[in-house]
Amino acid sequence: MADILDLKGRTALVTGAGQGVGRRVALHFAEHGAGAVVVNDFRAERAERVAAEVRALGVKALPVAGDVGDLDAVKAAVAAAAAEFGPIGILVNNAGNAGPQPTEEMTRPFWKQTPTEWHGYLGTNLFGVLNNVHAVLPGMIEKGYGRIVTVISDAGRVGEPGREAYSAAKGGAAGFMRSVAASTGRFGITANCISLAATRTPRTEDRFADRERFKKIMAKYVIRRAGEPEDAANLVLFLASDAASWITGQTVPVNGGYSFAL
Repeated sequence: MADILDLKGRTALVTGAGQGVGRRVALHFAEHGAGAVVVNDFRAERAERVAAEVRALGVKALPVAGDVGDLDAVKAAVAAAAAEFGPIGILVNNAGNAGPQPTEEMTRPFWKQTPTEWHGYLGTNLFGVLNNVHAVLPGMIEKGYGRIVTVISDAGRVGEPGREAYSAAKGGAAGFMRSVAASTGRFGITANCISLAATRTPRTEDRFADRERFKKIMAKYVIRRAGEPEDAANLVLFLASDAASWITGQTVPVNGGYSFAL
């Protein structure tokens, strides 16, 4: 039986792919027929490590170290990938949180914060998405094919106290993707989001180490376990495949029932 999730030799760019969800997405793509995977991370050693894992699966890989909030760096990475593998056919905007220089966890009320405390969240989670989409769209339009999947957070769907800037950035990214879907569908491009809640990654592991805190967090979930990178990567793979060719402009939660969507 043919694999309906076969990526048919497509070239994929996954941002923030050095660990966690991004790494699992990159490996899923390699396992399902991608021709090449461009592995972005702001830490070169992480990008190199995951690129090596992709190559071990028999798929071409290009590690690219860089901050998605830097448009010039993003354009250079996309150009380098296109020169080696051809235009990007699949873009996954996974890079998140506060970027390469994260601020302290925001514990002060928003009205006591300064704009400099917001910049990392907006630069990575919103402008990083704009930058990558801006860089790949010309090639997708010329080719008449594209799949764009952006990883947001339920913080951007329902709001979370103390995470105003992060919520604004994630919600803004979802609105941007709906607009991209509306303007590029005629070129054979789809644009969707997946929305995550508490997912276990190296960056969030300390949150679950405290068993009492973990129990309080999980009490808010219908399925009482943390998400795993595989949970997110499975849906990203589907949305990136031709099996989802008539799905665009949507935000699909992968959240264990933390919040529901109509």
